Amino acid sequence: MDTTTMLLIAFGLLVIIAGLYFFFYMKDKKTENKAAGAAPDQLNAKQLKLQAYERLVILAERIALPNLISRSNEPGLNLRDMQALLTQTIRQEYDYNLSQQIYVSNEAWEAVRSLKEQNIHIINQIASIMPPETTGPELNRKIVEFIMNQPQGSMHSLVQEALSHEARKLMA
Repeated sequence: MDTTTMLLIAFGLLVIIAGLYFFFYMKDKKTENKAAGAAPDQLNAKQLKLQAYERLVILAERIALPNLISRSNEPGLNLRDMQALLTQTIRQEYDYNLSQQIYVSNEAWEAVRSLKEQNIHIINQIASIMPPETTGPELNRKIVEFIMNQPQGSMHSLVQEALSHEARKLMA
């Protein structure tokens, strides 16, 4: 073999080695960039989830019947108007936070939905057994008495504890 052929072979091998090096170097860089890009995305997703849990804890607090009654206590309302005001307020609060369900677990969202349904059910049940001439404040008093006599405690506290537990797991 002459020198020219050997130089061409050496040069060809050098080009192939450099090409392979460049290929793997670029592939490695892409992997690093994806990993670096994923970290902020994961952090942002985690923040959104934590904010959703926070909003749902606030929702549970806002639709807790004693808190709802203290905010909605209008002395001039009759039984049916107070019933409508309380149930409408619960639905509005719930509807306002509907979008949070995409950030939380199915169990967490189901707990919030059950709290809403239970509170509306309690209001409607108590209102249905009271005489039509009952005033709004009397309905409120009966609802609070009913809640205070629940041996298992308040459902809104249980829902808040479940939401807080899931949020803590997310932060760990």
